[in-house]
Amino acid sequence: MSVNVALTGATGNMGRASLDFLSREENVGKIYCLCQISSKKAADKLKKQYGDKIEFVFGDMADEAVCAKLVQNAQYVVHMAAVIPPKSDRNPALAEKVNFRGTQCLVDAVAALRDQPKFIHISTMALYGDRNYKHLFGRVGDPLMPSPYDPYAMSKLVAERYVLESSLQKWVVIRQTAMLHYNMLSANLSDGLMFHTCYNAPLEWVTSTDSGRLIANIIKQDSQCEQPDFWHKVFNLGGGEGGRNTGYEVFEGGFRIIGGSTEKFLKPNWNALRNFHGLWFSDSYILEDMFRFRRDTLDGFWQQIAKRHPYYKLGKILPPKLISAMLIKPLLKDPNAPTYWEANGDEGRVFASFGDTSPRKLSSDWKQFPLLCKGVAPDGTKVDYAQLKKDESATFLSHGYDESKRDGEIDVNDLKQAAAFRGGELLTVDFKKGDLYRKLQWRCHDGHVFTATAYTVLKTGHWCPECVKPYVWDYDRLSKDNPFYAQVWYDAHGREENKKYSLDENYKTRFEQCEQ
Repeated sequence: MSVNVALTGATGNMGRASLDFLSREENVGKIYCLCQISSKKAADKLKKQYGDKIEFVFGDMADEAVCAKLVQNAQYVVHMAAVIPPKSDRNPALAEKVNFRGTQCLVDAVAALRDQPKFIHISTMALYGDRNYKHLFGRVGDPLMPSPYDPYAMSKLVAERYVLESSLQKWVVIRQTAMLHYNMLSANLSDGLMFHTCYNAPLEWVTSTDSGRLIANIIKQDSQCEQPDFWHKVFNLGGGEGGRNTGYEVFEGGFRIIGGSTEKFLKPNWNALRNFHGLWFSDSYILEDMFRFRRDTLDGFWQQIAKRHPYYKLGKILPPKLISAMLIKPLLKDPNAPTYWEANGDEGRVFASFGDTSPRKLSSDWKQFPLLCKGVAPDGTKVDYAQLKKDESATFLSHGYDESKRDGEIDVNDLKQAAAFRGGELLTVDFKKGDLYRKLQWRCHDGHVFTATAYTVLKTGHWCPECVKPYVWDYDRLSKDNPFYAQVWYDAHGREENKKYSLDENYKTRFEQCEQ
């Protein structure tokens, strides 16, 4: 049977790869792609490449009529469009409009149809927030705590929740990890965003090519025989053990192409010590077992990038100090760089990323900087880095209930325990065992009453939408009464910290003492 697919984000890195794989599938008929009018030139190239199999719907992602037109003849909707960093840092209003309002319009357009297409929502690992060596691994159900001053993650958080709590008949959420794509090096040399990457941050990469292959494999397999264990679930998308490294190693891989290295081009005090987003997944194997999409290796993909951009080789004939002076040091003055924040008195961003220290106070000597990938943890202890990256080394966070139970065995006591572990309580008294998708009432520690399914609370990491909302990051206070949050937050923050991070109505940073 031939199926039609509607795509958003088709001109992005994952979108182009998905389009390429889908266009080769015999059982895929039309591919409808939503595209901004400003991207018409890119759309024309894709149309020329794929011919009549592809049709473009031009318009605004946050326009209900445009979304309705996009999905009206589709059997699958794949929602990949998003405003991502650094653009989201510079224009949070646009990120909110596209990432949240756009998702809302698309979900509503699908929900309004009598014969609803199946909805695949691409979310992000940025929802998990900052991780470090104390809890390198994460899994679906871990607390969702977008890092302070990250409007991208916050807009994606509320968008994901909208999908989870919607009236869609068939949906799935896929949290995309760090993605390696062909423009990786040039993208990271264009903004101060590169200095947000913590050298010891755990990152599990997947390539844009493998990500696109996954989307095509999902639709191919499900359209031939529905995958019952796939729908109404949240999954982590990662590259597995072979895709795991740290921020330091990411720079190393990219700089090697132009004849340099992390230590030749960067200084240890240029990059944040915390408040990034990245983790290794203990459960990314689940999607791989279902759809067998992994082909690429990190080293192999870096080599492909070098082949696609042969002029990068010119860097090998220039002195590393000259390259650093020409390409990297100017970015230290970019408004998205920590050194700029410090120079311009943005105390909130500096404290969020460095704690009680700052770039100026840190040593610029690599010999004094412990690197996890070289066998030294940030606290100075020796570690077996190769062993750390293996799945069996994962230390799981608690989700607050008996996770050994199958979904159908979860009862009201599990819900009560989970709510208590989050500092709140379950208000609904009549719960049928295993009925994870029924709307229930809950109350958080602050007294906010909200509605959410048991699946959303127990299985995805969401909790009170009033406590973690755009654009307020009140984790210092919340963690004092919420063990679910505390087990992550105190890995990088002192229990004595009592700060509240927020953006005002003009998206300017605010930094203040927490309310007692």
